[in-house]
Amino acid sequence: MKKITIAIDGHSSCGKSTMAKDLAREVGYVYVDTGAMYRCVTLYALQHGLFKGDEIDEQALRQQLPQIHISFLFNPKTGRPDTYLNGELVEQAIRTMEVSSHVSPVATLGFVREAMVAQQQQMGKDKGVVMDGRDIGTVVFPDAELKIFVTASAEVRAQRRYDELKGKGMEADYQDILKNVQERDYIDSHREISPLRKADDALLLDNSKMTIAQQKQWLLERFKEATKE
Repeated sequence: MKKITIAIDGHSSCGKSTMAKDLAREVGYVYVDTGAMYRCVTLYALQHGLFKGDEIDEQALRQQLPQIHISFLFNPKTGRPDTYLNGELVEQAIRTMEVSSHVSPVATLGFVREAMVAQQQQMGKDKGVVMDGRDIGTVVFPDAELKIFVTASAEVRAQRRYDELKGKGMEADYQDILKNVQERDYIDSHREISPLRKADDALLLDNSKMTIAQQKQWLLERFKEATKE
């Protein structure tokens, strides 16, 4: 069976990462969570006082970007990769509402996206990779053999995010999460550099009313179609 590149794009909190991780594990591909990479940069900026209110100190971040090292290590307990920032496990730290509410301004910066895209392209140069994010099928891998664009209603996505946080024992407020989801949708879709949009050749998946099992089956069928010799 030929190896391909799989690009999964879509709105925040629509389950892209879960789908991508499960598919990668199922078919033996490498999984790269590009959203986690931008969250790592955001977490670093928060930890090092690079935010003044909601404004990011672009000059300081540009200078310190070479000091930000992001890696993914497979966790045998969960069967999925964990995210590390400068050698420290940050899988939970990057999922907090504080990071969620600051990530979009960081992800809109051209020099940040340029650095992250270069890393992502290097990670996927040998194919056999599943990558999810906002611009994988349009910018990072425009020639990907399988492109999926995932969406769901803002209300459904906010509820899923709320349930996820509560399930991890973290504080969560549904209205705050819904507001964050809507704001991120607007920023992601309207930014000048690599805006969120469906690639012309991407398959659309609205998973508002689908279970994880149904999504998994749908994606596996698309994979089998795309890898036929």
